[in-house]
Amino acid sequence: MSNERTLDGTDARILLALATDPRATVVALAEQLGLSRNTVQARVAKMERGGALGSFERRITPTALGYPLTAFVTAQVNQHQLAEISQALAAIDEVMEVFGLSGETDLLVRVVAADAEDLYRIAGQILAVPGIERTTTALAMRELVPHRIAPLLRRATDGR
Repeated sequence: MSNERTLDGTDARILLALATDPRATVVALAEQLGLSRNTVQARVAKMERGGALGSFERRITPTALGYPLTAFVTAQVNQHQLAEISQALAAIDEVMEVFGLSGETDLLVRVVAADAEDLYRIAGQILAVPGIERTTTALAMRELVPHRIAPLLRRATDGR
């Protein structure tokens, strides 16, 4: 991953407007931001190609699909099998995200479950993945700060 900044203040303004109103049309964004439609369209397309705009999936809550429990599974793994482990974890529907970590724990896996018994089943599936040596599961009791990007977008529009 590069630390090089690829978005400028105008891109950040467009993204902040989209964060506020994800359904805004290019024309509405152009009017709101005082930019031409072509500028907004070109920049949005470039950000989509470059990966600055993520998946719409993030806005769908697992609770709405019958998965009210969120848990974090930390795992110690055989590093030589990381590609296979990642692929196996991606095949488990309830696995929402997997992060590689530095330190004693190798992976952080965010999972969702229907109930405690379902979580037990999912944790067992994760532990059964070849190359995973040990896991620890922690149940999320409450989300205190939801996923957000707007503060960073505001900072980027100010040029700080």
